[in-house]
Amino acid sequence: MSDTATTPTNATFDQFGLHADILKAIAEQGYTTPTPIQAEAIPVVLGGRDVMGAAQTGTGKTAGFSLPIIQRLLPLASTSASPARHPVRALILTPTRELADQVAANVQAYAKHTSLRSAVVFGGVDMNPQSAELRRGVEILIATPGRLLDHVQQKTANLGQVQILVLDEADRMLDMGFLPDLQRILNLLPAERQTLLFSATFSPEIKKLASTYLRNPQTIEVARSNSTATNVTQIVYEVAEGDKTGAVVKLIRDRGLKQVIVFCNSKIGASRLARQLERDGVVATAIHGDRTQSERMQALDAFKRGEIEALVATDVAARGLDIAELPAVINFDLPFNAEDYVHRIGRTGRAGASGDALSLFSPNERKQLADIEKLIKRPLDVQRLTVDTPVRHHHDERGAPRRERDDRGGSRRRTTGAHERPHGTHHRQQPVDDFFLKPYEPSPSAVSAAAKRDEAPAAPQKPASKQPLAALLGGFGMPRKTTPSN
Repeated sequence: MSDTATTPTNATFDQFGLHADILKAIAEQGYTTPTPIQAEAIPVVLGGRDVMGAAQTGTGKTAGFSLPIIQRLLPLASTSASPARHPVRALILTPTRELADQVAANVQAYAKHTSLRSAVVFGGVDMNPQSAELRRGVEILIATPGRLLDHVQQKTANLGQVQILVLDEADRMLDMGFLPDLQRILNLLPAERQTLLFSATFSPEIKKLASTYLRNPQTIEVARSNSTATNVTQIVYEVAEGDKTGAVVKLIRDRGLKQVIVFCNSKIGASRLARQLERDGVVATAIHGDRTQSERMQALDAFKRGEIEALVATDVAARGLDIAELPAVINFDLPFNAEDYVHRIGRTGRAGASGDALSLFSPNERKQLADIEKLIKRPLDVQRLTVDTPVRHHHDERGAPRRERDDRGGSRRRTTGAHERPHGTHHRQQPVDDFFLKPYEPSPSAVSAAAKRDEAPAAPQKPASKQPLAALLGGFGMPRKTTPSN
């Protein structure tokens, strides 16, 4: 039977009994007062109880569980260089590489003044540096399930002394098919442990998982389940499917957006949209599962530095991207899974800041819109958006014209003649010599040569060849086979 926590009023970080080294790190991060999820979760985690926490994305769940974990592990911290003095005592599992990297950065910042060691392991990069760091010993390990099992198999990670387990964004892990990996990992952990489950949404599958692996958890919900932040303005623009790219450019230009995440449903669509935005003068790049981890991290770092205006992403980036004061996100495609909408728009309006969630809606996406409104239990403001200047439609790399869906949901082939040019495109005219515009006039030498040819007697025609047809077939000159007479 789980309990539900109540929100403390006027809580401060000093009231939690955190160590001075932790409070110093919190102050350096610029935190003054805890968010609601932090105010409720920190005392419960410090008390050693299992927690099932639900909060809107961007409300500070990471600090809600990492700060009390650091506090609980401080008595076991050691300055010894021996790896045996630094076993894995806290394990934080995340569904995506980006989220793992983000959580690891936060944990490192919070524990910077302590002797606790932390490390992060995820796929898509070389295992050797990760293995070397694990062999040196770490108390707090942040990992994705697949890469953690790789290290367990290589015997570079030992989970036999884990005291605290955190399942961050557990619903996403189930959506991505990590349940078998989770079960294998949980079987490697000690039975006596504290388990914390945090997520922005609580599906029936998550509740079933919690009932299986959590013991008498305390439920912490700082907002209605599957709700969206009130400080995020949500607008849905109805546009034709073929005008969506132009709509993105218009929204970026009209609103003066210097940083925006644009979400697509497919990896191919994200790459194509990034190329089209570049052609229309928007500095953009794509981030999705087909890009290497190094490419994804480089693109994300450039976006954080403000070198990229539009980061076109699939839902792989909907979890774990923490961009300070991101002004807006744009849904180029409405997600097929309504819960992904909550996570997408949670990239803006983080930590109490305001933000805009702009979604493009075509007539063939009515079902997705209805599912989203049903999930968040409120209608969305739908407005018409007119794209004044149509965006140039480009051929793909193979040279074949693309098929684009029309407003009726069918497909049509867009063909453009060689003489047609996109509106607003101007080419410089090369100077043309007047000689090429005059009618043809034969030169005097050509006229005299033609007259001599007319006066010359006609040459006798060469008689036609009387060679047999066999000569043409390669049989000329071969002796005829004679038949002996009787």
